[in-house]
Amino acid sequence: MIRDVIFFKTDAGRSPVEEFLDTLSPKQALKVAWVINLLEDMDVVPTQFFQKMKSTEDLWEIRVKVGNDIFRFLGFFDGPKLVVLSHAFQKKTQKTPRQAIQLAEERKRTYFRRKKK
Repeated sequence: MIRDVIFFKTDAGRSPVEEFLDTLSPKQALKVAWVINLLEDMDVVPTQFFQKMKSTEDLWEIRVKVGNDIFRFLGFFDGPKLVVLSHAFQKKTQKTPRQAIQLAEERKRTYFRRKKK
């Protein structure tokens, strides 16, 4: 096991990423699971699937394409081996929406604030 991937939980115990996954078709969910497995099992993940986002607070992006649908999962590292996915959405424009990045960054801050307690 190279990395572990977990999903961020809100203070109320909800997991926005899991809720997003529940909206996908079985075929879409299978492809997402396949890409997440790459992240967990490969030392070097091809950048078409996983890369650091520019101009963010150390956010990383998982990219999944299923047919004409493009999905993005935003997350961050907690240490070298743990990836926390904090936000997911279907991408409809060329640029990642600023609101999506801000939400992922806010959840990252929440995660580390809770971890300190």
